[in-house]
Amino acid sequence: MQEPSPKKEEFRISDPRTNERIRVPEVRLVGPNGEQVGIVRIEAALRLAQEADLDLVEVAPNSRPPVVKIMDYGKFKYEAAQKAKEARRNQANTVLKEVRFRLKIEAHDYITKLKRAEGFLQAGDKVKAMILFRGREQSRPEQGVRLLRKFAEDVAEFGTVESNPTIDGRNMVMVVAPHRNKSDAKAEQNAQRDAQRAANKEAARSARGDAPAAEAPAEAPAE
Repeated sequence: MQEPSPKKEEFRISDPRTNERIRVPEVRLVGPNGEQVGIVRIEAALRLAQEADLDLVEVAPNSRPPVVKIMDYGKFKYEAAQKAKEARRNQANTVLKEVRFRLKIEAHDYITKLKRAEGFLQAGDKVKAMILFRGREQSRPEQGVRLLRKFAEDVAEFGTVESNPTIDGRNMVMVVAPHRNKSDAKAEQNAQRDAQRAANKEAARSARGDAPAAEAPAEAPAE
């Protein structure tokens, strides 16, 4: 009976090679602070990493020679996982809001819908702009494209076109994505709210004639 082969340490394909797993004679070494050391023997690169109590990580395996960097690999993996988690959370929290137009929309109605869309984008949500065609309007899709392009220009400060105008049945649709994610928008809203609360408290103290809390009463001069 054949004996089972010893269990080997498993690594995910996406994980870069580190330390002794880097089996090439020479590497292009990058120091822990991003400094370019140059091409060195792998033994020298491993020694420098050990002396710094850090890891040697292959960051560009397809280069000739491969590029490696001295870093704290555990910290690097943790930060990468946190960024991926944050990206997934932002993607899950992003909501697709809808703004509908008629081809012959009145100017004041357009402004109202434009302001609503700007609010959605500022909050970190995507906006689906939809033109509802009626009757013979379907034969004039170029007018719908012009209206949606104007809308995209008007909201350019807050978002950018993610998908260009397309026909969807009797409608024309375009999607605009916000410049910032939902967590950043939420953080700014909280900061603005806190600042407003502090300003309101200060105004209330001033109205009562109270001295600012940070100021201490002046001491009487020594006799």
